[in-house]
Amino acid sequence: MHTGREQELMARIRAGDKTACDECIREHSPGVYRLAIRLMRNGAEAEDVVQETFLSAFKAIDRFDGRSGIQTWLYRIAYNASLMRLRRRRPDSVPLEEAIEPDEGAPVPRALVDWCCLPEQMLEKAEVRAEIRRAIRELPPKLRAVFVMRELEELPTGAAAEALGISEETVKTRLRRARLRLKERLADQFSPRTASPRA
Repeated sequence: MHTGREQELMARIRAGDKTACDECIREHSPGVYRLAIRLMRNGAEAEDVVQETFLSAFKAIDRFDGRSGIQTWLYRIAYNASLMRLRRRRPDSVPLEEAIEPDEGAPVPRALVDWCCLPEQMLEKAEVRAEIRRAIRELPPKLRAVFVMRELEELPTGAAAEALGISEETVKTRLRRARLRLKERLADQFSPRTASPRA
């Protein structure tokens, strides 16, 4: 639901108040850009997604019913815009849904390491952080979107589900798969020989 401040801001936007639009962009464009760059992996395309997101949002402002917050609504628009661009970029590829569904038969990682619990001195290394960022970028778009929203943007499960237009159970399933893929991808980098995960 809207907060009182969001209700007031949306009312001003509906009334054509340009300063309200600017305020909304200043407040929410950093998060929208973070989501877009992690999905698109291209700065110019991410900026286009941000612009498209706010243009679409302001055009559809009268259809915003307030069941979710402004941030969640904008993330959903940005996510859909990013997916459309990714599909145009890879029109002959396997459909994104088919690439990660169904639940049964999903590959099990060959090696696991609890990379979330690495010693702080490991996480402080630039090459380690860079490897983690690369691993996240290599996730399939729909797994990456869930991981970004839940783990990096720290959205609640319900808000992430609303933004992505999927059920909370699907969010949990995709987040679990994303974590498993990341663990496999990073297993060699953070093997017991190079890091000792905390108990």
